[in-house]
Amino acid sequence: MTDLGNAFTLTDEQREFRSSVRSFLQHHCPETGVRRVMESADGYEPTLWRAMADQLNLQGLVIPEEYGGEGFGCTELALVLEEAGAALLPGPYFTSAVLTANALLQSADEVAKKRHLPGIASGHTIGTLALTERNGRWDLDHIDTRAETAADGWVLTGTKHYVPDGMAADLVLVVARTDDGLGMFCVDDAQALQRRAQSTLDQTRRQAVIQMTATPATRVATSEADMVRALAYSAAALAAEQVGGAQRCLDQAVSYVKVRHQFGRPIGSFQAIRHRCADLMLEIECARGAVQYAAHAADVLPEALPAAAALAKAHCSEVYLRAAAANIQLHGGIGFTWEHPAHMYFKRAESSAQLLGDADHHRGLLADRVGL
Repeated sequence: MTDLGNAFTLTDEQREFRSSVRSFLQHHCPETGVRRVMESADGYEPTLWRAMADQLNLQGLVIPEEYGGEGFGCTELALVLEEAGAALLPGPYFTSAVLTANALLQSADEVAKKRHLPGIASGHTIGTLALTERNGRWDLDHIDTRAETAADGWVLTGTKHYVPDGMAADLVLVVARTDDGLGMFCVDDAQALQRRAQSTLDQTRRQAVIQMTATPATRVATSEADMVRALAYSAAALAAEQVGGAQRCLDQAVSYVKVRHQFGRPIGSFQAIRHRCADLMLEIECARGAVQYAAHAADVLPEALPAAAALAKAHCSEVYLRAAAANIQLHGGIGFTWEHPAHMYFKRAESSAQLLGDADHHRGLLADRVGL
């Protein structure tokens, strides 16, 4: 049997690694930097992106060494993403280093892996996965984009919506329907795509509409089961980022209610507020436990990952939304202003809840995966 107690206990090396990531983000990704990126056209800070690759090798964290990465597991990735969520790290880290990288890693296509993963690992390539269409569903059953054979390969025709970091990506993996089922196709010539930025609530995580008309592409040797595993892994990783954001919201709220006085005493001493914070702390700790188990499953219990990831994503989506809303409410009037960061976390909570499917979507997946 797997000792889950030990699995959830960080080693000294993991604690040191987490501390290094936290210090790095505190220095390189302060609130002022996040706001600057929110107002930029690119949606990410190239200097920060390079520093992440050059100083900590974060883009290649879970990519095996044979493809130019560090070869760590989802447990270490979850530590990074929890810190990234707390810092509201803007830009394509999750999209490229997690979502795109795992779509390739789960495939059986060694040629595609050797061609594209080293660039992702080094940060010189920004990748994205174009799956969702106008309905916005992260569901493989609702793909209308077509892939047809051509004289020198494949061509794609269709429109993808809500593509994360679609404007910044150099490499686009497109899920399309063929005569023999679903396939995944690589478009590494950005000039061959028609792209336009899509209006988003969360300005720290950009989206795009990508239109393809007989666009040349290369097929990646992967199955629908491979794509399902890649999405499950990414959902577990995204849940870790949500826990980090939720924890930061609670920390901000607790710090404020300790110093905000009313009727001659801190409002944090009022029973209703104390109970509200305690309830949030309990929910966040339960969410963190769900993430730890999902990350552990990704590393050593692959058969348990689909259900564990669905549970974690469903629960963490709702916990983050509640924590972000409570942070605004507990701050009172100042919490509703543009100058306060609370609204930035609320927007990230909303966008993360939809990314890879909302809580209802993942509850449905969980029910299917446990046989209900």
